[in-house]
Amino acid sequence: MNNYKKCITLFLKRFLLVVAIYQLSRLLFYFLNLNLFDSFTTQTFLGGLLFDFTAISYLNIPFIIAHIVPGNFKYSTRYQLMLKISFYCVNLMFIATNFIDIIYYRFTGRRSTYKMITAKGMEHEVLGLIPSFLREFWYIGIIFLIISVLFWKLLPDLSKNLLTKHLTKSDYFIKFTALIISITILLIMGRGGFQKKSIKIVDGIKYGALSNTALVLNTPFTILKTIAKKDDIDNVNYYNAKELKSIYNPVISLQSDKPPTKKNVVILILESFGNENIERGQTPFLDSLITKSYYFKNAFANGKVSIDAVPSLLSSIPSLMNNSFISSSFSLNKINGLPKIFKKEGYNTSFFHGAFNGSQNFDQYAKIAGFEHYFGKNQYDGKAAFDGTWGIFDEEFLQFYATKLTSFKQPFFSSLFTISSHNPYTIPEKSKGKLPKVTTTIQESIAYTDFALREFFKTAKKQNWYNNTLFVISADHTSSGGDLDIDKTNIGKFRIPILFFDPSNPEFTGANEKNFQQIDVMPSILDYLNIKTEMVSFGKSYKSPENFVVYYLQGTYHYIQDDYYLVFANNQTIGLYNWKKDLLLKNNLMQQDKSRVREYEKFLKAYIQSFNERTTNNKLAL
Repeated sequence: MNNYKKCITLFLKRFLLVVAIYQLSRLLFYFLNLNLFDSFTTQTFLGGLLFDFTAISYLNIPFIIAHIVPGNFKYSTRYQLMLKISFYCVNLMFIATNFIDIIYYRFTGRRSTYKMITAKGMEHEVLGLIPSFLREFWYIGIIFLIISVLFWKLLPDLSKNLLTKHLTKSDYFIKFTALIISITILLIMGRGGFQKKSIKIVDGIKYGALSNTALVLNTPFTILKTIAKKDDIDNVNYYNAKELKSIYNPVISLQSDKPPTKKNVVILILESFGNENIERGQTPFLDSLITKSYYFKNAFANGKVSIDAVPSLLSSIPSLMNNSFISSSFSLNKINGLPKIFKKEGYNTSFFHGAFNGSQNFDQYAKIAGFEHYFGKNQYDGKAAFDGTWGIFDEEFLQFYATKLTSFKQPFFSSLFTISSHNPYTIPEKSKGKLPKVTTTIQESIAYTDFALREFFKTAKKQNWYNNTLFVISADHTSSGGDLDIDKTNIGKFRIPILFFDPSNPEFTGANEKNFQQIDVMPSILDYLNIKTEMVSFGKSYKSPENFVVYYLQGTYHYIQDDYYLVFANNQTIGLYNWKKDLLLKNNLMQQDKSRVREYEKFLKAYIQSFNERTTNNKLAL
């Protein structure tokens, strides 16, 4: 039995070593992203420890079996070496995901999930981005390499020269009992304790400030929790069908008494152009265009990654899942977005993205959405302008875009997604030193795209379609981090510029103070052009008296109504703030304003239920 105890002790030591490395990776996650989190508290540490034990326990159930299964075979040198190597490799692989998210979190605002890292199209991006990430964030690679070496060096071995003896039935019974107890303990730790349901991603909210949720979680946990979740949507039944329709109905009927305005429509989606980039000197062209446009001052993204923005802007489908709609099992659902609606009106439709074809599944989405033409890096035929990683530099691709638009029969509907302000923020050598003064590489690439946008409009003004075109400009999401504290709140992380520019209508200008979101773009365009249609839209027209915004991030719903902001998770409100007065969201008004909480909860629950039911039942189109 002495040898058996040594095997149990060996596993325990190895297990605790992995726990220690998870704690170290959390501290690095915190200190290397210090400006993105609130203070690291004891509650944060204890919550993190709980989630670490959960992930590590699940991952190491096979190894507890391999360590203490009854039998003298496991004492052989060869068996122990293979066991040590496999334990090391499996655990190191998942530890690596924590280190990757130290950087990736800056762009997504959430821990990575299984669907995020295995989405179709991601294989191209990973191959292109890994070299640039290693160059820019070389210190992460070095730290991980050091940790990897230390991990191997510190992994204990089983004592040598063990004396083995013949095992009796009694020995086998005792050892199998110990094995079952050990597995049971790991399973209990894996589910987070003895509560009815095992802990979920959203439970990270319970252990500290809302902005610290990702700090409490670990990436192996979020991957394991989403690896077998096919749909990523939980069915909720807050209301019966009649009640649901009376509280919230996403069917919008636009029935203008004026004839349709057959204007061309161009939607420009700007990579990472969050509100934090506006009016600080690096986007002089966009700043000037805002003064000539109908500008939504309080505009919000409906997601934190590029792949969320496209269905939001073009099909009015928000990102209310941990997995993006385009890469989810619902991506083939029937949708009736702008491409199909405009096609019925006789428009030529096209989508442009300067990256390699297949990037972010945009080409697949374009087909499903109903675009007639897709133009990616493969279709580009201008002068050589490959950025070495993603695709074609924005300046050249936008000029290519202007040329293509001129070749299209009018009226046309077209959308373009820029790429140069995406990590690794590469800009052409000829532009370096000629842009507005900036302090970071992303700011320089933002300034470059702003310049490319200026050049596009210079070319567009000379074309016969220019004055008959409505331009809509929106960021896809915010940047990796702003300079001000308000940029780091869960309001600031989603604030983006959205503007409508109609060069033929000087009266369609000014700043709109209402709450506006990406999913409001589709009904707003159609309403502005007096196009009669009935559609499913989770947004609302800019002419609507409604004043709400809804977005979602890793298990938490965020609802803005007028001057108030409500946070909803685990089927309950966890925060209510006056975001206009309380800019840093420090004063929780939940207890002082319970009637408002009830009112907002009622609407939000109906909104969630409507989205979930229509998505899972393939009813996103009438």
